[in-house]
Amino acid sequence: MELRSDRMKTGAAKAPHRSLLKADGLLDEEIARPLVAVVNSANEIIPGHLNLRNVADAVKVGIRLAGGTPLEFSTIGICDGIAMNHAGMRYSLASREVIADSVELVVQAHAFDAMVLIPNCDKVVPGMLMAAARLDIPAIVVSGGPMLAGRFQGRDVDLDTVFTAVGKVRAGEMSDEELCELENAACPTCGSCAGLFTANSMNCLTEAIGMGLPGNGTIPAVYSERIRLAKRAGMKVMELLDKGITARRIMTPAAIRNAMSLDMAFGGSSNTVLHLTAIAHEAGADITLDDWSAVSARTPNLVRISPASEFHMQDLHEAGGIPAILSELAEHDLVDLDALTVTGGPMRDTVEASRGADGTVIRPISDPYYPEGGLRVLRGNLAPRGAVVKQSAVAAEMRQHEGPARVFESEEAAVDAILGGRIVAGDVVVIRYEGPKGGPGMREMLTPTSAISGLGLANSVALVTDGRFSGATKGPCIGHVSPEAAEGGPIALVEEGDTIRLDIDAGAIELLVTEERLAMRRRAWTAPAPKVTTGYLARYAAQVGSADGGAVIS
Repeated sequence: MELRSDRMKTGAAKAPHRSLLKADGLLDEEIARPLVAVVNSANEIIPGHLNLRNVADAVKVGIRLAGGTPLEFSTIGICDGIAMNHAGMRYSLASREVIADSVELVVQAHAFDAMVLIPNCDKVVPGMLMAAARLDIPAIVVSGGPMLAGRFQGRDVDLDTVFTAVGKVRAGEMSDEELCELENAACPTCGSCAGLFTANSMNCLTEAIGMGLPGNGTIPAVYSERIRLAKRAGMKVMELLDKGITARRIMTPAAIRNAMSLDMAFGGSSNTVLHLTAIAHEAGADITLDDWSAVSARTPNLVRISPASEFHMQDLHEAGGIPAILSELAEHDLVDLDALTVTGGPMRDTVEASRGADGTVIRPISDPYYPEGGLRVLRGNLAPRGAVVKQSAVAAEMRQHEGPARVFESEEAAVDAILGGRIVAGDVVVIRYEGPKGGPGMREMLTPTSAISGLGLANSVALVTDGRFSGATKGPCIGHVSPEAAEGGPIALVEEGDTIRLDIDAGAIELLVTEERLAMRRRAWTAPAPKVTTGYLARYAAQVGSADGGAVIS
């Protein structure tokens, strides 16, 4: 068959190109075969990436077994946990676009025939999927897998446990010595953090989109099964190349809807709304917050993994993983079984091979945790274009809440007030100018939400922001408020003491201030000076779109 790489390596005029490939140590026989990019985001910073070199080596074995020539290159990655609650978090979401662009640049410049994408962690997974949709060549994703849960004082723990413990120390419920002991135990292995946070959510959704083999999202990083999966992925990409199955044949509107249904069923991170919307945009299958609302309304919440329960990713894997959830959804026509996957066959094959809901980790639709999806879109005069809450992590008594606004212009200011005891039961903490443009970079708010939880206020204090939340967040935390404050959205007009009403069941978020008063405030409002004026973030802030559109670069 004719290969993309032939344009770079075939004929007398390409002798210099072949000479350079031979400088890499390649034989003529290797050059003649399909050239497969192995896109590896391994680094020594992110715990989820420490094992990716081993995964990449296994992928290469699979590619060679199936007759291809693997050539590896790297992308960047940022650890959201380490970047949290300081200026570093401004760079996290922004890195998604750099990752997508860098994959596109290298693959196009070297005319690769196919690629295997090896991500782990929050922005790397969607960045690579965006690149796959953009490039539309045969591609498959194999992640590094989740971390195992740690053990502390007889119970399973994870990174979120540590964030929450900081508030408990401030409240006098935990000693510094216990915090240190927990810190040493909470993250016991490599892998993406053990709960259903953003990284694991996205790795699981990759299966539902059809771009990852079964087990991609749930096989623990330290299991040998992960290495076997990587070898199969290397072999499978060669099959996709032989059959002419490219990424956009898989990443169809039906596949995106399958991922949205899974997202609602397992209550993933609210960041998935940003990322799936951006991926769909690249694939030409645009979705809106109205689409998210429709999927949420018809899809029950069947799974709750930490931080919404004591279950962790290894429990979900042992219960049958993503195929088992999809099987339960398919029984009620909530999955398109004809959608093509990287197995080379339809989703039906994956679903029929699964064992279905176990009744404990994965509940049947007849006995859901909640009749609607794990995420909920809210609208009202405070968020005319929408906001998002992870409703599966909200206690029943906080599904409706009304209280005074406590307004902060940055995450740091809010954290100081929370840990300083200035936030009390009933308050609605408002953190603004943290959106895609205003942040810039739409920082995650795990530190303030964990502090609220650790202080015992999760069932009495709400938080509203034009920023976003970690998948580890729990409680009535409403993010992605659009338009954001930096665009002059209503959140910019909130004043200290204003009453805010939340009704998650009704999908409503209201600022109880008259339109006349808001109009007066709007006339007096002026856009603040940019926080960053040089470098990548300044360019990002100038080009990035709103959160309700996926925060994509235009």
